[in-house]
Amino acid sequence: MLELQDLCFQVSDDADKQKEIIRDVNLTFQDHAFIAITGPNGGGKSTLAKLIMGIEQPTSGRIVYNGTDITKMNITERAKLGISFAFQQPVRFKGIKVRDLIRLAAGTDIPFSSICDYLSRVGLCARDYVNRDVDASLSGGELKRIEIATIIARGTPLSVFDEPEAGIDLWSFSNLIQVFEKMHRESDRSLIIISHQERILNIADEIVVLSGGNVQARGRRKDILPELLEGTQSCKFYAAAQP
Repeated sequence: MLELQDLCFQVSDDADKQKEIIRDVNLTFQDHAFIAITGPNGGGKSTLAKLIMGIEQPTSGRIVYNGTDITKMNITERAKLGISFAFQQPVRFKGIKVRDLIRLAAGTDIPFSSICDYLSRVGLCARDYVNRDVDASLSGGELKRIEIATIIARGTPLSVFDEPEAGIDLWSFSNLIQVFEKMHRESDRSLIIISHQERILNIADEIVVLSGGNVQARGRRKDILPELLEGTQSCKFYAAAQP
């Protein structure tokens, strides 16, 4: 279980004034859940994901994972506890082959057949990719799917995805929807996905609406999604509340 308790995050603006990006966020994510976090651009969604992973440190508040206070832990320490993170823009690794990246993610010298399986799950032909470098020669969609393959290989209890639809083509996106559905259906993992896309919201168990750095709504998909899709309610939820 992941708990965000009175979480706040501030940055200094050009005038050296403090600006609240996340304010007083209280959320509990139960095990084996699929949560989609949505809301307007600039509402704090990606920042919240980075706070969960330890890429950013909160100004105040606590983050508790399975009873352990991880607020001061760094990325490596959180990863060792079982949290994975997929960036909005996947990292490129010059000089590292796809096969080596997946083995690093798995934490063991897995056989070639397992690497092929992980790649095939995200719609990539292993023969065409295992010996490719994880560099600029790969498209955004290819990198995104390879990154998700590494998360599947890690097999951690909690995976956080920051806008997985960003920069990929329609075919790749359709394939990713199936990947997320399968991850949720066939494992005990918890998924937290930051997304604007209706198709992702439509497969989540719960939806959290974040605007102005604060939770505006949370509930089951069947209760929240229809309101988000209605014009008047969309205006209500997506109006960017200024701190």
